[in-house]
Amino acid sequence: MTVDEVVKFVDQMVFEKTGKHLDDIQIAVVEGTWNRKSYDDIAHKYNLTNNHIADIGSKLWQLLSDILNEDIKKSNFCSALERVYYINSSQNPNIYCIGKNPYFNFSSQILHQSHQTDVKSNIHTESSLSTYDLTFAPEIINFYRREKELEKLSDWIFKQNTRLISVLGLYGVGKTTLVKRFVDLNLNNFAVVIWISLRYPQSLDLLVGDILNVCQKQPEETLDKRLKQLFSILCNHKCLIVLDDFQNLFISGNFAGQYKSEYQDYQNFLTMITEFKHQSHVIVISQEQCPEMKCLEQELYPIKCLPLSGLYDVDILRNSDLQCQESWLKLINLYAGNFKDLKSVISLIHNNYDGDVGEFLSENNLLITNQMQSRFREIFNRLATQEKDIVLSLSKFDIPVTREDLKQHSRLSIIDFNNGLQSLQQRYLVTKIKNEKILFQLHLVFREYVRNFCQDNQI
Repeated sequence: MTVDEVVKFVDQMVFEKTGKHLDDIQIAVVEGTWNRKSYDDIAHKYNLTNNHIADIGSKLWQLLSDILNEDIKKSNFCSALERVYYINSSQNPNIYCIGKNPYFNFSSQILHQSHQTDVKSNIHTESSLSTYDLTFAPEIINFYRREKELEKLSDWIFKQNTRLISVLGLYGVGKTTLVKRFVDLNLNNFAVVIWISLRYPQSLDLLVGDILNVCQKQPEETLDKRLKQLFSILCNHKCLIVLDDFQNLFISGNFAGQYKSEYQDYQNFLTMITEFKHQSHVIVISQEQCPEMKCLEQELYPIKCLPLSGLYDVDILRNSDLQCQESWLKLINLYAGNFKDLKSVISLIHNNYDGDVGEFLSENNLLITNQMQSRFREIFNRLATQEKDIVLSLSKFDIPVTREDLKQHSRLSIIDFNNGLQSLQQRYLVTKIKNEKILFQLHLVFREYVRNFCQDNQI
């Protein structure tokens, strides 16, 4: 068993008994114990006291003892859990092996009862469907300060029955982490959960076929018939499908959200998700917005968009071993609360400044690391020619600028200018600021990159 499987197994047992999922400290105790770590090791890793970890562990072992009807202690946790896990795996029909990861579904009977439909012909063949495929979902170690966003996702899905949700924002702001946390907290509320990574995208035909295989359905030969099979499942069961890295379906060098020819079918698929009545949900995670992710008539077509910006909280640096804690927030603000950029900068501060944030900041320089250069180079190269023109113009301003002032520094036609400005906002590279006048501002770290590395790219 992997650590991820152990945490999910224990979490589902605890949830079945108490109605509550494991909290972060309980997860830390389970992970540390499974990896044969002492309470001292666990406490040191998470900046907690040994007594606090021991107290949490003692209560957790007692709870598991009550659940499993045997004496569970830290010393026998690993052997007891492995034995119970595989006994249940061999005997319980609600164990499904997706990829290489088995997940035990304690709440399958409850799920089946709550998701039964009036379709009598399917009552024996489809009411027992319960399966999860999280093979390509990331493991979440730490989660910070996104409680409001989690509540919003829960409200949209469980109260408003929103069929299509897009979680959008620049790389590194925590989109995937947020959605995975939501999945971990609500796994038992769905009959089917499938996480699909589009880092290396495939045709919709193959993707739907893979989903049907996970749901133990033999795919039909044509895409049209496969979609009918899939929507039958979406209608009869409460399913959650996550499409991560959706921006990889879009054309580079064109305006945001324009599909590559081989992936045009995805556009129709998202439209079908919103227009056809069913009880399931699709969450799209993307760095770019496409037209299907927004709708003016949300009462007719339930679509919600959740844009994420960086996280401005010193807690995200609590395990970084950096010095000068009073300067941490300034460092976070300098890099717009972006996890990936901060991770890159933290490594540099450790290597060149011996972890002293104050010394690094004293040079008054927003430093672009090699890793950041590589990421921003990819982003810049994806821009349309019209967008590059606007970006180069915006990079010359230190303060937000009006659309009229920006237009004066551009050689574009009014059509190209407006389309380019809209597209940059859909990529979350340009922010619109509502004041006495509408102002526009280039993402500050990206602006520094453009100033230092893109001035030879004059349009």
